[in-house]
Amino acid sequence: MSDALYQLTDLSKRYTRGKESITIFSDLTMEIAPGDFISIMGPSGSGKTTLLNLLGGIDKPSSGSVVCDGVRIDNMSQGQLAKWRAANVGFIFQFYNLMPTLSAAQNVELPLLLTKLKPKERKRRVQTALDIVKLSDRAKHYPRQLSGGQQQRVAIARAIVADPKVLLCDEPTGDLDRETADEILETLQLLNRELGKTIVMVTHDPAAARYAERALHLDKGRFLEREGVA
Repeated sequence: MSDALYQLTDLSKRYTRGKESITIFSDLTMEIAPGDFISIMGPSGSGKTTLLNLLGGIDKPSSGSVVCDGVRIDNMSQGQLAKWRAANVGFIFQFYNLMPTLSAAQNVELPLLLTKLKPKERKRRVQTALDIVKLSDRAKHYPRQLSGGQQQRVAIARAIVADPKVLLCDEPTGDLDRETADEILETLQLLNRELGKTIVMVTHDPAAARYAERALHLDKGRFLEREGVA
């Protein structure tokens, strides 16, 4: 039995556009170890975001299997997937996706509203998540009162507040300047190295990819090269 957190086996993904069938992946196989930090690079249209969506149970493969921590997720119902995602996966996006009418703390709390946690425990977890990203002093601020980097930190706090095993990051620094991007990437490194989070990050930025432990290059649904990252 494999010790991998994720096992993707003979994964294929096709879309139909009119009479045309478009293949994104064909027989893609890979493993992701617990505590890994992987960056995935490749040209637009190579399937990077599709891969993240399959890992997160947002999309399903046309064939093949996706197993996470011994559980096959590709044949779950939508209701089962929603519960699985809430317990196992945190998502971080390029454009933050914060609710403008909610404070930083309220945005971070959103995933916990789907749980049975009592308000006191939800508040404790929110405070812990904001402490980790060094934004406890901005808990009552609204997104419009925060810089881009601070908004992304709120988004990271929201992603980790339920203590998921996996963080899936889609261009998490794509809207930030270099200095702020490096601060965000250092936060991701901390989550990986000190809290043991498994991170899969899609990026176009070679400088961002260097923060990962492994860099994979995806093109036309295939990993063309694999290299260690210093």
